[in-house]
Amino acid sequence: MNDIIYLVPALGLVGLLYTFWRFNWVSNQPTGDENMQKLSGYIADGAIAFLKAEWKILAYFAIPTAILLFWLGSDEGTPDHPIHSSPVIALAFLIGAVFSATAGYIGMRVATKANVRTAQAARTSLAKALEVSFTGGSVMGMGVAGLAILGLGGLFIVFYQMFAAGHELTSVEMKKAIEVLAGFSLGAESIALFARVGGGIYTKAADVGADLVGKVEAGIPEDDVRNPATIADNVGDNVGDVAGMGADLFGSYVATILATMVLGQEIQVSDNVGGFSPVILPMLIAGVGLLASLVSTFFVRISSETASVQNALNLGNWLSIAITFVSSYFLVHHLLPDTLNLRGFEFTSNGVFLAIIVGLIVGALMSAITEYYTAMGKRPVLSIIEKSGTGHATNIIGGLAVGMESTVLPILVLAAGIIFSYKFAGLYGVSIAAAGMMATTAMQLAIDAFGPIADNAGGIAEMSQLPSEVRGRTDNLDAVGNTTAATGKGFAIASAALTSLALFAAFVGIAGIKAIDIYKADVLAGLFVGGMIPFIFSALCISAVGKAAMEMVNEVRRQFREIPGIMEYKAEPEYEKCVAISTQASIRQMILPGAIALISPVLVGFTFGPEVLGGMLAGVTVSGVLMGMFQSNAGGAWDNAKKSFEKGVQIDGVTYYKKSEPHKASVTGDTVGDPFKDTSGPSMNILIKLMSIVSLVIAPYIAVKTDASVGQKELQKIEKTAAKVVKISTSNKG
Repeated sequence: MNDIIYLVPALGLVGLLYTFWRFNWVSNQPTGDENMQKLSGYIADGAIAFLKAEWKILAYFAIPTAILLFWLGSDEGTPDHPIHSSPVIALAFLIGAVFSATAGYIGMRVATKANVRTAQAARTSLAKALEVSFTGGSVMGMGVAGLAILGLGGLFIVFYQMFAAGHELTSVEMKKAIEVLAGFSLGAESIALFARVGGGIYTKAADVGADLVGKVEAGIPEDDVRNPATIADNVGDNVGDVAGMGADLFGSYVATILATMVLGQEIQVSDNVGGFSPVILPMLIAGVGLLASLVSTFFVRISSETASVQNALNLGNWLSIAITFVSSYFLVHHLLPDTLNLRGFEFTSNGVFLAIIVGLIVGALMSAITEYYTAMGKRPVLSIIEKSGTGHATNIIGGLAVGMESTVLPILVLAAGIIFSYKFAGLYGVSIAAAGMMATTAMQLAIDAFGPIADNAGGIAEMSQLPSEVRGRTDNLDAVGNTTAATGKGFAIASAALTSLALFAAFVGIAGIKAIDIYKADVLAGLFVGGMIPFIFSALCISAVGKAAMEMVNEVRRQFREIPGIMEYKAEPEYEKCVAISTQASIRQMILPGAIALISPVLVGFTFGPEVLGGMLAGVTVSGVLMGMFQSNAGGAWDNAKKSFEKGVQIDGVTYYKKSEPHKASVTGDTVGDPFKDTSGPSMNILIKLMSIVSLVIAPYIAVKTDASVGQKELQKIEKTAAKVVKISTSNKG
């Protein structure tokens, strides 16, 4: 294997060095007055308390799972049916889990520092506020990408030396190294699911409780310091939209690269890197994507109060895509030979590059379409605003319709992406398209994470009663952040579909099956069961938010009722009790949805076999992608419809503002959309990939076994039939 592989972890270290440098820059920015610092401290303490409680529960899950993987990895199978794994897969799993948790922690730490500093920067200018908030987001983006590339590249080198040193890429020894590496992705996605679901339940329980009692019943502004749930709400932005999203995209990033490596391991080539180019290429594309994102962060700037924040973010995004596009051309043609072959499908290096272009185009189109359906001033959001004029029910109807409609174009784009990437480079093309799409994850996550930071900054500005122009600047950032958050979720769901197809192909190969025949009753049953899983998963997530929100509503009402002086600013609410409700509810309620994703593939695979499991995975993928898009886009559109009232909206020629009846209807819609867009919707992409990775890990143990004696009998039958045909043919000629 060529020394170029060492460039992969080196690029990961570059990302982490950037993370450290910019983290220190954010830390050195002014923090505002004592009251602002105190409120920021409450938020940071609440976020740390949640993460500690969550990590404790996750340790109870991770350690037994690692023991089980160690035991499974010890099984070498039989000479006729060898199992290419190792007990070391347990270590890879734990490293993936720790790295995933660390990715979330990095994001949460910088977000709780950047929020108050963004609020203070907003006292000077919109440009400075954008610089601080986006830099905080870029710290998270680079940290996640750096950890992923360092972990994958470093472990690949270690496992190659342990299991396959001196062997070819297509050898069984190399197959074992890749199978063990899958444990890293399994650990990352497992923690990501619990972090995303737990964080989503936390943030939406607090948000719904704060909105229903504070804004609707008491008539006080959002993030008012008198609202007991407001600290929990701001904590939730960090543990859900930041820490949860960090772990989420870390897992997605790793799974996408791994899927391409698993398929690449089957390709035998002669190249200038020892025949390893099909597995090295996706890691290097991720590395240059990180560098492209790093360079592009310095171009996200505005120069005036009237400049477009969205345009500044779009510039950084498009620049990172353009640099990745150019770099990928040289990488592909330097590493890959002219022709390659995977499972009988022959393709060229040019085809691989075209597949990468397809992935970049699909990612860009998915972001643009999602922005259209969720941004303020666009037709979908305006239609929800219009329906708010006739009440709460019509607002809900409008939001549901927008969410359902928003699945059409993305699915058509996704379908076209799958068809073209397969045409250009087969199954490897589909997986490398996903790798190309995810290459700029660092920039995507920077843009995504800036939103919750700006939201928190607005909360601190409101609670600190800063001048109205400060809140105006933070609201400007927050409104853009709502859209970028929605586009980030659409981007992640699209990557999940492509990645899951690649993982599915890898699973089919390892499990020893040639196709999934839905004419078989048990396979069709598996397809339907798989299609049902995203629905019960969503139901559990949304129900958990509802239960926790009821507790929050009752607690906020109790404090308004029993603590005199809150509404007159003479008494401080008991913020810690609301924080405790969200923490306990999220930790308790996240277990069952996570268990469904982890256990169902194991039960189906070992009970009914790999073909039925394949049917279930197909159902989960299709249903999950649609559910994820529908829920994320509906929630984002509802949220921005509500925010539009802050500057005033026109309905039938009349202008309405906050506290009007149409605004109250929009608050109801936003409340319904909260668990859609921040709990169940964005969890869909993790659900899809986690179930695929679990299936990939157990594939060697449920693989179809070929019975040699049966095979011999079948061969004898074929020979006898052939002899009869020859005899009849000869007699006819006579």
